[in-house]
Amino acid sequence: MRAPILVINAGSSSIKFSVFETAPDRSLVAGIHGQVESIGATPHLEAADASGTKLVDRRIDGEGHNGAIVAIHEWFAGHIGSEAGFDGVGHRVVHGGLAYAEPVLIDDAVVRTLEELAPLAPLHQPHNIAANPRDIGDCPRCAADRLLRHRVPSQPTGDRPAVRAAARADGKGHSPLRLPRLSYEYIVSALPKVASDRIAVGKVVVAHLGNGASMCAIEGGRSIASTMGFTAVDGLPMGTRTGALDPGVILYLLQHEGMDAQAIERLIYQRSGLLGVSGISSDMRTLLASDAPSAREAVDLFVYRIGRELGSLAAALGGLDALVFTGGIGEHAADLRARVCQDARWLGLTADEAANANGGPCISTGDSKVSAWVVPTDENLMIARRTRRLLDG
Repeated sequence: MRAPILVINAGSSSIKFSVFETAPDRSLVAGIHGQVESIGATPHLEAADASGTKLVDRRIDGEGHNGAIVAIHEWFAGHIGSEAGFDGVGHRVVHGGLAYAEPVLIDDAVVRTLEELAPLAPLHQPHNIAANPRDIGDCPRCAADRLLRHRVPSQPTGDRPAVRAAARADGKGHSPLRLPRLSYEYIVSALPKVASDRIAVGKVVVAHLGNGASMCAIEGGRSIASTMGFTAVDGLPMGTRTGALDPGVILYLLQHEGMDAQAIERLIYQRSGLLGVSGISSDMRTLLASDAPSAREAVDLFVYRIGRELGSLAAALGGLDALVFTGGIGEHAADLRARVCQDARWLGLTADEAANANGGPCISTGDSKVSAWVVPTDENLMIARRTRRLLDG
């Protein structure tokens, strides 16, 4: 392999990994990819090469994210000889605060700062850190921040919380203006390849719909507004997260239900969203296949909130040229996309039923005033690109 980059993308119950080889022009070519799933239950390692041929498919014995990362590194050691075969390792990190607005080489000081930011992303940050054990391998490691402050050129205070300044910052570099950087950055780079230049640089709302869900208003390739706020629990309801919540609910739970901060954190991060409303599952595939009224209620709420946020983001943009679906749900749930497009007819969007059923990329009619697209995202490629640039200086 030519100067390969290994990408480690740790989630709450899985670790995905990808290898990208470096071409002579320094572009990246996808190679081996895989994941360890069901961490904390029955962890399972699988990997395939670039053509999809399975290379490994087995249970592993390690515990937690540390055990999973050890299993991945041991498998690579047996498959390619040693980790020294990698030019570098790029780690997905959800929150870098203001301290790390760009990718950075990981050392003990970086890890300590990331640990301080864990309260802002409790579902992900601890696992991102656990997936970077200090005692494995000796090649350079890069942390690529998944979140990025957006800029509002004409409205610099547009997304600041309406609280006094002392409550907005604690001196540790915490930022209240965040959005999923890697996915949206990839969409901005990929959209010109499927849509016209006018649309690519126009007023676009990208809906990243998955177990974690958010939407972002983009104009001229720059973020203008997003559904997320101080933490990754704000905005749309998600697999297990509440989304936007009246602060009065938190006060009520503290004062009248006897819940402490830890119990409320578990509720809003792990027991709400699609899972909490349905009482069945956090997986949209399961809910769409279910006849249970509570499953339909969860899906209906998700669609309604997408439509409401779309109106808000279109207002922030002062109009709308295109709506882009991405993420696991956005890319694969055609029926849900159809419902969102139907609710957006007031904006001038008319969906093409056949194109939507086939997955696009364009799923709107030729005479639709607002176009709609399905563009698969690739966070791992963005991590690899950032790692490659960092290592190349």
